[in-house]
Amino acid sequence: MNSTRIAATPKGLRWLWAVLLLPLALARALASDPALPYPPQLQRDVNFWVKVYTRIDTNSGYLHDQYDLAVIYGTLRFAPDSSPWARQRLVNRARDRYIAELRRIAFAKGPLSPEEMRIKALWGADGTPARLLRATHDIRFQLGQSNRFEAGLIRAGAWQKVIARALREEGLPAGLAALPLVESSYNPRAYSRVGAAGLWQFMSYTGRRYMQIDRAVDDRMDPFVATKAAAQLLAYNYRILGTWPLAITAYNHGLAGMRRAVARMGTTNIVTIVRHYHTRMFGFASRNFYVSFLAALEIDRDPQKYFGTIVPMQEERFREVRVPQYVDIGPLEHALDIDPARLRDLNPALRPAVWRGWLAVPRGYEMRLPISGPSLTAAMLAGRLHAQVLLARAATPRTASARGRLVRTEAHRLLAAVVKSAHASNATPAVAAAAPVYYSRVAFTAPVPATPAILADAAEGASVRAAPGIPAAGARGDSWPHGGSVFGLTTHGLLAVEGGGTAQQTGGAPDSTLMMRSRGGNANPFGSGRSGSGDAEDEQPVSAAQEAALGPSLGPADGSSQNEDPTDYSVAPDGTITVAAAESLGYYAEWLGVSAWDLRRLNHLRFRQPVRIGERIRLDLRYVSPKAFEGERVNYHRALEASYFAAHRIAGTQSYVARSGDSLWTVTQRFSQVPLWLLREYNPDTDFADLRPGTQLVVPRVEDVSTADD
Repeated sequence: MNSTRIAATPKGLRWLWAVLLLPLALARALASDPALPYPPQLQRDVNFWVKVYTRIDTNSGYLHDQYDLAVIYGTLRFAPDSSPWARQRLVNRARDRYIAELRRIAFAKGPLSPEEMRIKALWGADGTPARLLRATHDIRFQLGQSNRFEAGLIRAGAWQKVIARALREEGLPAGLAALPLVESSYNPRAYSRVGAAGLWQFMSYTGRRYMQIDRAVDDRMDPFVATKAAAQLLAYNYRILGTWPLAITAYNHGLAGMRRAVARMGTTNIVTIVRHYHTRMFGFASRNFYVSFLAALEIDRDPQKYFGTIVPMQEERFREVRVPQYVDIGPLEHALDIDPARLRDLNPALRPAVWRGWLAVPRGYEMRLPISGPSLTAAMLAGRLHAQVLLARAATPRTASARGRLVRTEAHRLLAAVVKSAHASNATPAVAAAAPVYYSRVAFTAPVPATPAILADAAEGASVRAAPGIPAAGARGDSWPHGGSVFGLTTHGLLAVEGGGTAQQTGGAPDSTLMMRSRGGNANPFGSGRSGSGDAEDEQPVSAAQEAALGPSLGPADGSSQNEDPTDYSVAPDGTITVAAAESLGYYAEWLGVSAWDLRRLNHLRFRQPVRIGERIRLDLRYVSPKAFEGERVNYHRALEASYFAAHRIAGTQSYVARSGDSLWTVTQRFSQVPLWLLREYNPDTDFADLRPGTQLVVPRVEDVSTADD
């Protein structure tokens, strides 16, 4: 449905009215939903995000202090057709100018210029010379979001009822429906640079707990399925952390990260944590996730005040039919007699490999059909299909020869799009005049120009997001051949091109721009590298196209984000760790490059004396760094979870009250499908070594989703 926007008042008066009523609106928001507190100490932060979401669009941006969001040095306006490079030069020049002025103010011996007086006034009583000098390292650029946010408010209408019902069923605050405005602008096809996908921006390893994510299906892209999963995840976060500000922040920063913040700060107060908790991983996005959510919640409750009258999309309605057996999409489309494009829109969870005929539609998949069509049962659908097209089991991907032909076709399409984009962006001749692609039957390669790897928004609307050393999200388990590359993009990266369209695009054609990532390993291809913050989340886009490739400005920023495992796998400063479930001295020895006997001697453990969950163990760190050990440890647990959730899915929770004689062993035997490490995750503060009668446990309800013939 096409949307309309009707201005209720002249633009200037509408903004003045919005500013005057903001404190009253925030007070109303606090009173209407006490479960989602609005600490007055965070008002300046919320105000900043209200401005970002409503006052400036993706052709504008703020240069501001990243720690004091009330300090906005200036607003940059870009020409709509200006290139990202021109925009970045403008950002760099403005940042350099403000850095110089802050230094002049700090060392001023005489009168200040009017501009310097304005900048000094922004800091008020806090503007001491030392603070101003420190501020020279903290200038950050924030791209505007008003056009994306307004589009999100319009799109939200399609799923408001579904989300409200899912939140209600889990007993969650209704205001959590505003979270997708922050995560994806309610774009169900959003795909971030770290692999977070869909309306709720699930990471794959978290999504597999609740949804089907495999070679053929990615339920993260289905707003209806992903909404139920998001409600479960948020309920879990709240059950472990106890407050909604922490639970919502954990959606971005991860459960273990927030538990670590609470432990180190000695409080659950979100203001204290946001203001005073400083670690490398708790960067700008994590610090601002809850306040940006409060800003989105405020706007969502009264959008007319900021955008005029919003006409939301109509709720999506459809019928469903269960696919009786594995079947290729071609015969299925023929049997259903539905426009293929419409069928694809209704079934966004089916991966490109299915739509291209490389993999079959899975048996039991609930295929959505237009509401206007006939109501079909699985038996009726089977009757429409010829018996020979129904497959008893999942077929392997098509033969190497067939795949090679398809890959060659896709290589030509991608190369043409990249070259066209290069010409449109005045790229270097070495890029624009790239040589033809050479390929074998199952893999293809291309000469890589002596230029940085290309990340391009192709003319056909596809986003290439992979670069050397950066695994393409969603590539695991798919049927692309291995080993080939186009301009340094692996074939895994090419799958990401086909996976989600233009990520984060809110409407209109994508910019035909090239974005370069330095081979030198600089994590920020767009910034000047002068912020000095050290955050892993500092990649800041300067255009809608760059934002599309990077993903949400406050989305998950690293592999630990949005992780439901509450266990702290870090090494303490004294070189010790807390033993977690499914670990042993043998594993520690392997990860450390020492013998188990070395660890026994270091910890005064007898021969064959086991380590117990929850006890402290000292590590022998002669040969590996604490960070390397942590990486091995986290990877081990990730692999453990991945193996389990390939065959199981969490469908809910149940309570169990420990009885007399219960122990860790008896509980795990009573719930045999729930491994010890998962039981520990749902009860991280329970001392299973001293399980007393009456102790209440939360036990996940697990479904076996594996099939013998897959």
